[in-house]
Amino acid sequence: MLQQVPLEVLQKSSQNTMVAHVGIEFTEITPEYVCAKMPVDHRTKQPYGLLHGGASVVLAETLGSIAAQLSLTNQNDKAVGLEINANHLKSATSGWVHAKATPLRIGKSTQVWDIHITNDDQELICVSRITMAIIRAKI
Repeated sequence: MLQQVPLEVLQKSSQNTMVAHVGIEFTEITPEYVCAKMPVDHRTKQPYGLLHGGASVVLAETLGSIAAQLSLTNQNDKAVGLEINANHLKSATSGWVHAKATPLRIGKSTQVWDIHITNDDQELICVSRITMAIIRAKI
């Protein structure tokens, strides 16, 4: 179950980061998943005018990391990325891409999150999976 945090808190914590640089906006948090969107524009396109695969991975890692952190109950625990992969299934050239992160496994030391990215027409353009390590922060 994910902690419920106001979207404004997530946006504010992302100021002056990669998240803000590429225009990611958090759109929904529920007890089961987290959603965000990212523009397909000059910040996120590759030279051929298509959404850059790396931008999709930034969106996926952002959502997986936020979702994992929101699932933690011990404030001394931190979720950090261990591995991520992505399959780019369809291109996007304009508009927004929308992502939804849902858990495959939430364990004590590792978590696995599934992230689906769609275009404005709800067509699947990328699937990603991220494994998160849960570490105890040194106090």
